[in-house]
Amino acid sequence: MAPKNDNFAAEEARAIEIGEETGGGATGKKRRDTWTTRTGFILACVGSAVGMANIWLFPYRVAQLGGAAFLIPYLIFVALIGFSGVIGEMSFGRAMGTGPMGAFAKAVEMRKADGGIIGKLIGLIPTLGSLAIAIGYAVVLGWACNYLVASIDGDLMAQTDMGAFFGAIASDFGNVGFHLLGLAITFGIMILGVSRGIEKVNKVLMPTFFVLFVIIAIRVATLPGAAAGYEYLLVPRWEALLNPTTWVYALGQAFFSLSLAGCGTLVYGSYLKKDVDTVSAARNVAIFDTLAGLVAACVVVPAVFAFGLDVSSGPPLLFITLAQVFQEMPFGNIFAVILFISVVFAAITSLMNLFEAPVEALQEQLHLSRAASVGLVAIAAVAVGLFLEGGSTVSLWMDVVSIYVMPVGALLAAIMFFWVCPKGFAKSQAELGHGKPLGPWFNFMTRYVFVGITAAVIVLGIFYGGIG
Repeated sequence: MAPKNDNFAAEEARAIEIGEETGGGATGKKRRDTWTTRTGFILACVGSAVGMANIWLFPYRVAQLGGAAFLIPYLIFVALIGFSGVIGEMSFGRAMGTGPMGAFAKAVEMRKADGGIIGKLIGLIPTLGSLAIAIGYAVVLGWACNYLVASIDGDLMAQTDMGAFFGAIASDFGNVGFHLLGLAITFGIMILGVSRGIEKVNKVLMPTFFVLFVIIAIRVATLPGAAAGYEYLLVPRWEALLNPTTWVYALGQAFFSLSLAGCGTLVYGSYLKKDVDTVSAARNVAIFDTLAGLVAACVVVPAVFAFGLDVSSGPPLLFITLAQVFQEMPFGNIFAVILFISVVFAAITSLMNLFEAPVEALQEQLHLSRAASVGLVAIAAVAVGLFLEGGSTVSLWMDVVSIYVMPVGALLAAIMFFWVCPKGFAKSQAELGHGKPLGPWFNFMTRYVFVGITAAVIVLGIFYGGIG
């Protein structure tokens, strides 16, 4: 039997060979689609991260858990997770040139020649988790589409009971038309592919999202009474840092907001070329995702305070509380249109990322065409999603998936890349395109800190009933 060091050398050589054969942009029997620009990839990843959590949860967390003091643990966890997990999932996907099922299989094969089927079965967990959360998220996109149309035609401003209006929409089969419209738009973009569809659309939607939200933030700043909201939001309440709950929810907010689940970021990374710096890309995703949350907070909290309403969390904040704010605001109909255009954009960019994992799996594992893969996923989304339109039903569905499945997917991806792949392989893949070696911190941060954090997210999520 060869010495252990020889085994590791052989495993690493095999790993590098696999990476060279399947990494981003590699050619084989069938050429794999790739991002055409680094900016397009970064904006797509930002689009996957910026979503409802930035709009209806981050402002609430900041306001309720210490104001600006909440940002201290939040930014600590964003840095820890961004420079370990986000880099890892991007680099893992690029190294293997495929999504979770293929990537996990190749990782296992580096250790065990006949272990591919085991890896694929394990990779099915985050793939199905991504599909499940996307099906629920599409219901929310349907609500946003309905509100956008209602704000354009004036119906939203005419409502006398916003809670009842939302309740009618968020009921069993209460929003079928707009639900299907949101799915049609999303899949219509995805069927064009990664470079011609997802990348091009994200290049437009993400910058537009930020511009529109800044416009609303400027308008909110002029409202009488908004100053009290800024004070509540931005003045640090340091005693909150002594509360363990603050740190727990800061961890959850950072983890889920950065879109870590062993699927979406990994599959987007699989379309990367080898000269792209994943370290820089991860940093930019973390920065822009945080900025989106801060801008949303500067819209939501001051606006709610200006009209004496309560800062809540979840769909009621967006679809009831903020809608009431725009009813009371001069020229509110215009700014309601702007808001819900932004929400629709954020939902579509996130949804494309979530649906891409199962679409890619069908393409790679069953060798189906892009159109056939998108079509099958669309059928599943409609067949299941229409039965989730009730607010309580979709909330329960998404809670179960986000608490039990998504963090498990992230943990499995981390174990596969940082532990199952030969020692040093993850670091060498992350260094591609970076221009200089990463320090010894990388192995410690990824193998121990990130894996430990992800395990903690799973345990805390179960204990608290969800932390993100």
